[in-house]
Amino acid sequence: MIMLSILLMTLLVFTSRYLFLEPKLPLKLSTRTQKILNYASPAVLTAIWAPIVFIPEGELSVSVQNPFLLAATLAALIAYLTKNVLLT
Repeated sequence: MIMLSILLMTLLVFTSRYLFLEPKLPLKLSTRTQKILNYASPAVLTAIWAPIVFIPEGELSVSVQNPFLLAATLAALIAYLTKNVLLT
């Protein structure tokens, strides 16, 4: 049963990616859908880093004693001043 689940999920992921990446397929997204999908990457990345930075030990920590918050602040400052995210 587990192997069947893994194979079905593999098929699902491959199919969904193939549909969008194969140039010969006539699948085109509307302009509105493309605009909406522009927000997907920042939303996912924020969902990953925000709990790590603001809730490092299971409770909210917004003090100067939080090393994750200090590092995130420094990284944001470097990215803003240099206009280069790769430096962070």
